[in-house]
Amino acid sequence: MLPIPEPLIDTSVDPNVRGFIHLPATPAKDGLVLTHGAGSNSRAPLLMALAEAFAAAGVTVLRCDLPYRQSRPHGPPRPGDAARDRDGLQNAVGVLRKIVPGRMFLGGHSYGGRQSSMLCADQPGLVDGLLLFSYPLHPPGKPEQLRIQHLPNLHTPAFFVHGTHDPFGTAEEVESALKLIPAKIRLLRVEGAGHDLGFKGKQNELPALVMKEFCALLG
Repeated sequence: MLPIPEPLIDTSVDPNVRGFIHLPATPAKDGLVLTHGAGSNSRAPLLMALAEAFAAAGVTVLRCDLPYRQSRPHGPPRPGDAARDRDGLQNAVGVLRKIVPGRMFLGGHSYGGRQSSMLCADQPGLVDGLLLFSYPLHPPGKPEQLRIQHLPNLHTPAFFVHGTHDPFGTAEEVESALKLIPAKIRLLRVEGAGHDLGFKGKQNELPALVMKEFCALLG
C-alpha cells in the first residue's frame, strides 16, 4: 500500500509551490511534476489517479496548483497569468529535484500541459520528458487559432494523450501539429473521449496505461 500523499508548501520561492507529494513505497530516483487545467486544481481526480499510478511504479510525484489557482480558488486563468504560471512550474521542478536524484518529468492537463510545453521550449534542458493530456490545440470551434508557435522549439521528448472527440482539437489535428516537434514524440488516442479523456474514477484503466506507455517512450 502506498503512503498517503503529503501536503507540500514551499514559500522560499516566488511564485510559491503548493500541492501534494506522492512518495513510492521504496526510495525513488525519478520524479514527475503534474499540474491541472484551466478551472481545475491539483485535486482533480485524473491527476490524483495518475500520481498514484506513477508512485506505484516507483516515481515520486508532485501534483501542484499553478500560481493563478493559488491566488484565486475558482475560475480560469487570466490572459496575464501564463508567464507567472510557467515560473511556478519551474519552481515546482526545482523543489522536486531536492527530493529525487534521477530523471525529472513534467506534465499536466490542458492549460497546465500547454504551459509545461511552452516552458520546456524556452528551457530545453529543464526536464527529461513531458506528459501532456488533452493539449488545447485551438479554442473549440476555432481551428484557425492554432497554439503551435512554440512547438518547433520543443526539443524535450513528449507523450501526448488525446481524446478523439476533444473539441480543442481532433486527434488528426494534434497528430499533424506534433510533426513540428523535433524530438521523440508519441500520441495515445483515447477513442470516444472528450477533453476530460472519459476519466470516471479509480476503476478507469487510463492511468495505468499512460504510465506503461510513457515509460516505454522514455525507457
